[in-house]
Amino acid sequence: MFALYKDAGYQDVLVEEKQALFDQVTQDMRYPETLYGCYECGICVAACPSARFYDFSPRVFAQVMAREDVHTFYELLNDSVWDCSQCFSCTCCPRENNPGAIITIMREVAVNNGLASAKEALQAYSRIIFKIMSTGTQVSPDMLQPDFFPDWGQDVRDVAENLDVWRRAIPPETMHTVELAWDVSEKTRLELYMIWKLTGNLEMIENIDEGLFMILEEVMEELLEEHGYDIDDFDNILED
Repeated sequence: MFALYKDAGYQDVLVEEKQALFDQVTQDMRYPETLYGCYECGICVAACPSARFYDFSPRVFAQVMAREDVHTFYELLNDSVWDCSQCFSCTCCPRENNPGAIITIMREVAVNNGLASAKEALQAYSRIIFKIMSTGTQVSPDMLQPDFFPDWGQDVRDVAENLDVWRRAIPPETMHTVELAWDVSEKTRLELYMIWKLTGNLEMIENIDEGLFMILEEVMEELLEEHGYDIDDFDNILED
C-alpha cells in the first residue's frame, strides 16, 4: 500500500487504525455497487458543484478506494469527506461508479467511530436535529445564523439580516418565536423517533454529540410516557 501524495498527512496514526476504518467502508453491503473501475476521465469532477468551490474531487475518492490506499483514504475521511454536497451529479460516470455513495458510506463510518472531523462538521446541525426530533418540523428562519453555518457564504448572512421578512413568509407561529412553523401531531413525532431509533440513527447521534442524544432521549421518553408507552416497547406502539 502507498500514499497517493508524498506529503500525506496523519502519518502518526497507526496503519492498523486506518485499515480498520477502510475495511468498514468496503465491507458495507452497499459498497460493491459503488465502484467498478475508474477511467480517470474527470467527468464526475466536471459535474461536481463542490469541485467549483473547494479543493475537492469525487474522482480522487474513486481512485483511492480502487487502489486501496488506506493512508490517503484516512486523509479524505478526515479532511475532505464533508465537502461533498451529496447531489450525486457524479453518477454521470461512464463506468457507473458512484463516488457520492462512497462518500455517504465514509461519512457514516466517520460518525459511527466518533471521529473529530465528523463532530466538527456536524456541530452546527445539532440544533436542527433537536428541533426536528422534538417538534417534528424543520428549521425556522431564526436558526439560520452565520455563526452556525460559516461555510454557507453570503446567503446565510442575507437571511440573518432580514429575519423579519422571512418570518412573514411562513405561518405566523414563527413571527416572534422559534417555535413550530406548523403543528405536527404527536403520533408523527413518535413515528419519527421510532424510525431514527430502529434504524440506528440515534446511536450515530450519540457518537457525535452525547449531550444532544441524552436530551432527545429525555424529551421523547416523556412523550412516550404521556401516552402510556415504555421507551423500548416498540411492538405495542407500532400496533397502535
